[in-house]
Amino acid sequence: MRNFIDWFSSLPIKHKVFVAGNHDTSIEKGLVTKEVFDGECIHYLENDHVTIEGIKIFGSPLTPDFGNGWAFNKARHKLDRIWSNIIDTDSDIIVTHEPPRGILDLGIDRNHKIEFCGCKSLWNVVKSINPSLVLFGHIHNCDSAINAGTRTVFGLSTIFSNGSVVTDGKFGKLSSNGNILVIKKSDKGISISINNPQKN
Repeated sequence: MRNFIDWFSSLPIKHKVFVAGNHDTSIEKGLVTKEVFDGECIHYLENDHVTIEGIKIFGSPLTPDFGNGWAFNKARHKLDRIWSNIIDTDSDIIVTHEPPRGILDLGIDRNHKIEFCGCKSLWNVVKSINPSLVLFGHIHNCDSAINAGTRTVFGLSTIFSNGSVVTDGKFGKLSSNGNILVIKKSDKGISISINNPQKN
């Protein structure tokens, strides 16, 4: 994690926001704290908000339980109440580790069948808020599905972005270069353009 923070802080990006994930046990256990990120001018969000240049961003590392030993896991039946209570309805951008259910979240279950892996409770909150952006990762590409990339959903103006960069079972090689989203705020609201890099 310290190596990641050193790398992330060195990038020539004006504002940096970080949300932990299910592998970040060092953060969950308090070995790496919010103050460490603050010291590197990185906004670390753990179930809270930050407003940057007039854009309100919510961030959370929470993911539904899917086995023992993972960081920031919560029982699925508890997440509906949690998301409703911690995500402000005027959030412009929602950044979570977990995707909403049905959005760039296809995976293979233990019986080798394809399934939606995202969080239904998060999807319900996103539908009610209709933020400009919902950013996440967690569910990688797999042999049966490409999850990395961006998409929209009929009836919402939200752009969804899965920034995962690897394929399950092939973690030593990048299968995507992530997503680049250019965000601008004006008196007319927030405009977003997608400028995704090509895969190497």
